[in-house]
Order: sequence, then structure tokens, then C-alpha cells
Amino acid sequence: MQIASKCRLFNSHFFSIFPQSIKPKIPFSPNIPKNPQFSIYASSSRTFNSSSSSSASILARKVLFLAPGVEPEDIKEDMILPGSNIVVGPYAGDAKVKEVEFVKSSNKPKDCPKDERPEFAMLGRSNVGKSSLINALVKKKEVALTSKKPGKTQLINHFLVNKSWYIVDLPGYGFANASEAARMDWSSFTKGYFLNRDTLVSVLLLIDASVPPQKIDLDCANWLGRNKIPITFVFTKCDKMKGGKAKRPDQNIRDFQELIRQNYNHQPPWIMISSVSGLGRDELLLHMSQLRNYWNNE
Repeated sequence: MQIASKCRLFNSHFFSIFPQSIKPKIPFSPNIPKNPQFSIYASSSRTFNSSSSSSASILARKVLFLAPGVEPEDIKEDMILPGSNIVVGPYAGDAKVKEVEFVKSSNKPKDCPKDERPEFAMLGRSNVGKSSLINALVKKKEVALTSKKPGKTQLINHFLVNKSWYIVDLPGYGFANASEAARMDWSSFTKGYFLNRDTLVSVLLLIDASVPPQKIDLDCANWLGRNKIPITFVFTKCDKMKGGKAKRPDQNIRDFQELIRQNYNHQPPWIMISSVSGLGRDELLLHMSQLRNYWNNE
């Protein structure tokens, strides 16, 4: 199958899990066990389709992200990744990162690698923790350079994982010290990447959950939604609890989802992570594996 056709097919599946007539509700943030254990096909697990859980079945159809190959009536509670709304399906697997290498930096989308390997693009506001998350995912401290200075990454950086797929570190948006011309250039060349990159499996949009929703994040999320770009919301810094009257991360997550839902026909996948504590690392890699494996098999 040609790459462009494959990408359109993947996007069609990704954005048609729930009927357009359904208004998604804001999902709950489940309690996250310290060492979550789950079995994808545990027969003893209660399904959402049982007669005693009809309301849960309705909830599942409205707020959960069903992975390719999963039907709502087949969902079991232990198929939902902890700290997320993501249901694990038959394409999940081969999630371990065995090796990673930096391939190249590009200042234009047309200069990016031209092979057919699938890729996940990391996007987020400056200092949201993109580089820290990349380093945590691959368990190497300096694969992606971290900096206290906003806007450090200003190129499209490709990292090859297991010689089979890419993590793409995109420039952080909204760095205040950049000129208006530089910010305009970032907008045009990054949007061009999203709209024309046939090997893009999903954007991982990083949102700082330790603070209330920020307009610049909402604008980015709404643009991606309107343009039907496959997306996973990755809520970072979920280990941080602000003092005083500040809201908890799960409350900020609910507020953010409420503000962007008009641009999404269904509830996009989302997950809570912390690069410091390791929260959500393995779950995010498993989610990425099922999207990647589905993409490779279509």
C-alpha cells in the first residue's frame, strides 16, 4: 500500500472510533497504583458489556480511546492503561526500547528522512519537558539535550528507535525571547510538517498538568483537532502538586479537555506521565506500540 494511502486510512480509523453525534464527557482520572499490573486478555476481568454495568458500557463508548482491533463490548477493566483513557488492544506489543540513535536535524520538513519508517512527533510549549520525556522513554540521559532556556530546540530532530521507528523532537512553541518573525517561521514550517508528513503516526502533544490550561496549548490542540491530525495528549509533571488553592493535576486535565472538546468528534487518547518518577513511561510506550504496529500492518 502506498504511504499516503496508508496514512489516510490510519487517520480515518483514528478519528471515527465514536459516532459524531456523541458528545464526549470529561473522563475520570483513575487512581494510579505504584506498580500497575494488567493482563490484556484476563478472562476473570469484568467486561463493560455485562448486564450489571450498562452505565459503564455507555461511559466506555464516550470517553475511552479504543485501540485498533477493540470493540466496546470486548473491553475489560484491566485493558485500560492506568492513568489514562487508553484501551490496550491486540496490536500492543514490542514496546521495549532496545537502542536509539540520533539521525539528523532538519530545518525544513522536506529535509526530514525519506524512508518509510513510522514516526511519533513530540510537540509542546517551551519547557514543558519534551527532552526530559524523550530521555526517559529511551532511558538515556542525554539523547535529547535538556535546557532551562526556552526555545532551545529549534530544528526537527529525528531519533531512530530499534532501527524501525522514529521519535521526532519538534521545536517548542511560544518561547518569549524569539522574534515575531522567528515565531511566524516556526508556525509555518511546523504546520507544514503535520499536514504533509505521510509517515506521521501520531502527534504526542505535551501539556503541563501542574498549571491551569494555557491559551497557547489550547490553540495548538484546537488547530490539530480541526485539521484531523492524529494526536495523543501527554499530560506532564503529574507528580507536582502546587501549594495553596492551586488545582491538582487531574483537575487541570479535566479543565483542559473541557475547553478543547468542541474540536474533537471523540475523546482523544490521553495519559498522565512524570519524567521524574517514571509514572506513565511504560504505558505510553505500550500505547505507541499498538498505534505503530497497526500502522505497519495496514
